[in-house]
Amino acid sequence: MATDGHQEHPLSVYLWIWVLLFVLSAFSYAVDYIGLEGYLRWSLILIFMVAKAGLIIAIFMHMVWERLALIYAILGPPLLLSFFIGFMAIEGDYTFLTRLNFFGETDFVAQHHTDESH
Repeated sequence: MATDGHQEHPLSVYLWIWVLLFVLSAFSYAVDYIGLEGYLRWSLILIFMVAKAGLIIAIFMHMVWERLALIYAILGPPLLLSFFIGFMAIEGDYTFLTRLNFFGETDFVAQHHTDESH
């Protein structure tokens, strides 16, 4: 470590992360290759994607070695935004299902198709 406040990290850390990213990418491709479908497929792909993003943020963006205030400032807003997007998606599904229940599925779908054709 340098004495002027500049940190140097061993190259082996970066090499191990590259290997891990390669392995996670291979697992992600294997999900498609195996032919998994439905929620299992998308759950695994999202898990591998979030793991890769976390490794990239932690190591290559040097977030592991940063102060806690900087970590909160950089990671806080996207996490909060993700929460609100998820909350709105749940609310949108609830509204859509309520409309289907109230108007009846066949009437609502037929009305939706006639509105698009005009």
